[in-house]
Amino acid sequence: MRRKYFLTGILSVLCVFLSCRLNAQTIIVGDPNLDDYYRREQLLGHVDSNISFTVRPLFVGYSSKANDIYDPDSSLAANHWVKAGPIHFAKKLGVFQILPVHIQQQFNSNQPYGWNDGSMIPARGYQTRISGGIFLKFGPLTIQLQPEYVYAQNNSFNGFATGKSAQDLANYNAYFGAIDQPERFGTVPFKKMFLGQSSIRLTFSPISIGLSNENVWWGPGIRNALILSNNAPGFKHLTLNTVKPVKTPIGHFEMQVLAARLDNSNFALLSGEPKLVTPQNNDWRYFTGLNINYHPKWIPGLTVGLIRTFNAYRTSIKTFSDYVPFFFPYQKQNTNDGDPVPRDQITSFYARWLFKKAKAEVYFEYGLNDNSYNYRDFIGSPDHSRAYVFGLRKIIPFNAQSTSHLLLSGEITQLSQTPDRVVRTAGTWYTHYQVREGHTNQGQVLGAGTGPGGNLQSFDVKWISGLKSLGIGFERYEHNVDFSDTFLSDVYGNKRKWVDFAIALQGQWNYRNLLFNAKLQHINSLNYQWILKDFLPGQYYVPHNTVNNFHAELGVTFRF
Repeated sequence: MRRKYFLTGILSVLCVFLSCRLNAQTIIVGDPNLDDYYRREQLLGHVDSNISFTVRPLFVGYSSKANDIYDPDSSLAANHWVKAGPIHFAKKLGVFQILPVHIQQQFNSNQPYGWNDGSMIPARGYQTRISGGIFLKFGPLTIQLQPEYVYAQNNSFNGFATGKSAQDLANYNAYFGAIDQPERFGTVPFKKMFLGQSSIRLTFSPISIGLSNENVWWGPGIRNALILSNNAPGFKHLTLNTVKPVKTPIGHFEMQVLAARLDNSNFALLSGEPKLVTPQNNDWRYFTGLNINYHPKWIPGLTVGLIRTFNAYRTSIKTFSDYVPFFFPYQKQNTNDGDPVPRDQITSFYARWLFKKAKAEVYFEYGLNDNSYNYRDFIGSPDHSRAYVFGLRKIIPFNAQSTSHLLLSGEITQLSQTPDRVVRTAGTWYTHYQVREGHTNQGQVLGAGTGPGGNLQSFDVKWISGLKSLGIGFERYEHNVDFSDTFLSDVYGNKRKWVDFAIALQGQWNYRNLLFNAKLQHINSLNYQWILKDFLPGQYYVPHNTVNNFHAELGVTFRF
């Protein structure tokens, strides 16, 4: 009898000290229904205001009172076809849950368009991703198995080579030879199984350590992030991170340190064209980064943060300081003969200010692709190699009962070089001569989906009510300005930019076990692929070179 009580007491103590929480799962970065839902709920005052939403995936269960993070408003518990989880065992020391099954589909009628879709590829035609899995927790140990399968028709389309001269193709190779960003992923349908959003962790709240293949998003951006987003497939990494804001006498902190493996796509840059003149390195890359932020006690709602990353070939990493290079000097004058390891470095700092009473937020991320020589150099030319994301959001009550609202959102992403390039070029973002695959994983940029030299202005208006939303979005996307400015010759002083204007109807809806998301978007591409024909002096956009594209998305999630 005493032994029984003793064992029961030990289990109870372990449950407390090993953070036996019901909701230790992560919300997938870019989940079309839940990821942004919790951020909207924070604007409404229903989620801890100390969560910065700048280190994702989110461990919402450690800061939310919801029994099931996939049923945050308890609508599933009240009205469902089947309710199977979470299931507790060993006196609630253990938790088992069947993860939602998600089917995401998209279609492009004329050419690839869209980003922030993880393991999906830029492709024309129909594409689908299917994911599902299980979650198991016992004490501090959590195992999340959530693989993904992607199928894409990957139809042919008129790419850059259409109507281009041999010199144009040579310029393309010279520029894009510094990044693994194929225009088309082969010439046959694309089929691939990914580890997806799988992980194994040990969590001693507020700290977690583990192995993961999940997508990671760093920074406050919503449409884009400069350094890490869900634009590319998830990558294998070792992670040490907080699962909730850490409270101290001076405020709250969040952080993540990761060490990762990045892989090549092994596809040619231009479909049907020869491989690059300078072949890429077949070695995988070691990527490591630090993201830390601070929420001052004396300034409610404000978060400031710093990100620093390093990207190098595996064979170049030999010493402990190579694996953990975060203390390597920023200023080039302090590095003697330069970085002893051939690697690419990117730095950004960011801020997000949440205004609880106004139900609004303002945020920015400012990044540098090339470190300054010293402080004087930075002060004299702070925009050298810079890129930035700036955005704001505001919620307005839609009815007197405040059961629904209007959400206004705007964001600007600027990745093209500034006029400073005339004096001293900084190179384009995500490329570096020492790492020829650039800031990519499996052929897609890890950061902003607009890609090297791409600029975006977007604006959205949505009606929101819990998990439901309906809205309209507008965006202007300027393709790779650095390439067109550098390699495409002027015609009567005209650089003939390739610009997309897009308008979209989008929405999310929940019904019993189901979550739906949909998007219908029309894209009007002017000066598509910078093709020059029928050009007359004084015309900015080339006539007969406007391409219309229809982009559609439809996703269905079944929650257990």
